Amino acid sequence: MTSHTPKTESPVALITGGGTGIGRATAVRLADHGWRVLVTGRRETPLKEVAALRPTISYTVADVTDADQAQQAVNHVVTSYGRLDALVNNAGMVAAPPLHAVNVDDLARLFGVNVFAPARLVSLCLNHLAETAGSIVNVSSAAAQRPALRTAFYGASKAALDYLTRSWAVELADRRIRVNAVAPGPTETSILDGLLPADQLAQVKQNLVDSLPLRRSGEPEEVARWIHALVDPASSWVTGQIIAVDGGMAIP
Repeated sequence: MTSHTPKTESPVALITGGGTGIGRATAVRLADHGWRVLVTGRRETPLKEVAALRPTISYTVADVTDADQAQQAVNHVVTSYGRLDALVNNAGMVAAPPLHAVNVDDLARLFGVNVFAPARLVSLCLNHLAETAGSIVNVSSAAAQRPALRTAFYGASKAALDYLTRSWAVELADRRIRVNAVAPGPTETSILDGLLPADQLAQVKQNLVDSLPLRRSGEPEEVARWIHALVDPASSWVTGQIIAVDGGMAIP
């Protein structure tokens, strides 16, 4: 694990999967609103690119599905900054295996990224967030509310994260820690790249967009806006909520 972080006394957010997409947009938005931000991810190049966008964004390379690296990332942010005000569990993966082809290893990896890693990070960050009356935002998905072909296991992993969000909100209220989630619909990120051949993927994306009431995909910045709103101390009366930012995808 490599890192680069300046010292600061300002409020601090730790964002997983911060090198691209929603994580990147959230880092920039928070930095533009006075936050100091540490982004994590497995690849150093995109993290360095994000850190170069704003002087108050820094990075540490870590695979948060690895217990030791997750611990090191949390130790690093607290040692470097002296505080932690927000944890954004944004790192995630999409998998769409047909039921007849799924195996235990596939499911373990999917749930390892989407459920177990956020749970571990929340546990590691609890004491630090309690000191600042901090906030946790989990990045879920509208897929948790709308079953579709070949999304059963991905949707189930995000539905588990939704349930944990609400449960943690109750459990951690006495420690002054708020826990919420955003549930994006189809968003212009790279998370689906490589899932299918390019032509098939383009058609899948178009079909999703055509099914939305607003008839368009979202932009990462549109999701980042709500993450920022939820971690803002001005939202101190909001906890246990799953905010749909999905173009109407979850409407029955």
